[in-house]
Amino acid sequence: MSVRDKAFVATMHILPKKPLSRTVRRLASLRAPSVVRRFAARYGASVEEAELPIESYGSVLEFFTRRLKPGARPIAEDPDALVCPVDGAFLAAGVVATGRLYQAKGREFTLNALLADEGAETFFRAGSYAIVYLAPGDYHRIHAPVSGQITGSTYIPGTLFPVNEASMNGVDALLARNERLITHIDAGPLGRVDVVMVGATCVGHMIACYDPDVKTNAGATAIARRQYDEPKPIERGAELGVFEMGSTVVLVTERPIAWPTRDARSTVRMGTELGRFTP
Repeated sequence: MSVRDKAFVATMHILPKKPLSRTVRRLASLRAPSVVRRFAARYGASVEEAELPIESYGSVLEFFTRRLKPGARPIAEDPDALVCPVDGAFLAAGVVATGRLYQAKGREFTLNALLADEGAETFFRAGSYAIVYLAPGDYHRIHAPVSGQITGSTYIPGTLFPVNEASMNGVDALLARNERLITHIDAGPLGRVDVVMVGATCVGHMIACYDPDVKTNAGATAIARRQYDEPKPIERGAELGVFEMGSTVVLVTERPIAWPTRDARSTVRMGTELGRFTP
């Protein structure tokens, strides 16, 4: 790491990240149409794909959580496809195997820690994982990668380090330390799929579209697990959640996935085939 990156990581260790993130969310909620235009231009957001004209978004947060025009993201039709749940940059993919997942530059984290479940490594042992990072200019709604039943969710109130290159390279087990909202999907013959939304600095809130009672970065200190007596059906490509600022999604599948060859940080789009389920 460069001296600059080391100084940045050291600063983030002592910064009050959760209060800062709540403050940023409040500021982003203020009505400021001219700031919306500057934000979109600064981060190269695709204004043409947005559901509404840019002048219709009164705040940065409204634009950040925008929907896209109908048909902007066709959903892969192959029944064996694992659909990409977000727009973003592909970071890594692999097999769960021993339960150690690649983060960056030799740094790893465990699946048990990521999911806050001591049985996760055993349950997902034959499965796979993928990590996708969302930049500020990306579309920030998360969609279901498979069709099935949402059986529950897990909220883990961790810290809020940035999920940028400096932090990924300099903070051990970053993705298993930050605040996380996990949606558990029973995809029938395709097995269980966990969709992990990872918070980050200035990610003031993560929303679960299927449950308005799920709240993140609201001062909770204990893990909150929800199990639905009546699972909630969802079709792949349907809205699953929303990032209000930030961040990163980790997919974990019970069944193995064949991943195509991709360069690190290559662009992926919601609705495309991220990988294929194999027997």
